[in-house]
Amino acid sequence: MYRYPCVAALFFCTGLALAQTPPAETALTRTFEDPTLAWGPCPSFLPEGCAIAVLHGDPAKENADIFFKVPGKSTIDRHWHTSAERMVLVSGELHVTYDGQEPAILKPGAYAYGPAKAPHKALCASAEPCVLFIAFEAPVDAFPSED
Repeated sequence: MYRYPCVAALFFCTGLALAQTPPAETALTRTFEDPTLAWGPCPSFLPEGCAIAVLHGDPAKENADIFFKVPGKSTIDRHWHTSAERMVLVSGELHVTYDGQEPAILKPGAYAYGPAKAPHKALCASAEPCVLFIAFEAPVDAFPSED
């Protein structure tokens, strides 16, 4: 059957060991409406009613995922982040403008990428709150930018 039985046995044993190794982390799923989410405040320069919920990771370390929520019809002043941002709009309609670029209109399900240290501003154009899923590469931060 196998020309090299030792190699076959090695693959079998390795596969068995990997199959029995428990995962290092527990899988999870969340929606922005999850009542167990712990929503915290945003930096003071962001609109009143703004909130952040940590989904995964430690926001003081690399690779944290968050939900970012602002009330409908609110403006997010020009700011920047140390980290690049990978975002998906979950609810609302968000108009985002990065310096030197045309505004992007995000609707639920839309993906957006923001480079590290790139100043940008936004408007939650919908009456309902805008909720963004954001994956940060570096610790989560936000700094106001002068216009």
